[in-house]
Amino acid sequence: MPKLPSFKPRQVVKKLVKLGFIEHHQVGSHLTMKHPQTKRRAVIPMHLKDMKKGTLLSLLKEAGIDKARFLIV
Repeated sequence: MPKLPSFKPRQVVKKLVKLGFIEHHQVGSHLTMKHPQTKRRAVIPMHLKDMKKGTLLSLLKEAGIDKARFLIV
């Protein structure tokens, strides 16, 4: 398994858009993205700091994306 580097929330949003996710809505500092075909969703905390690795892994699991595919995009 490739090691997961740190990402800022905006970088994660750009990668999810490339994977087919669209911005659904935002409440406070949390952006919800949804995939139109699979109906999977991802909730991203929109802060200025890097996302914690556990948060990013949880987000990928919720969205149904494996680490390798996320890193390639």
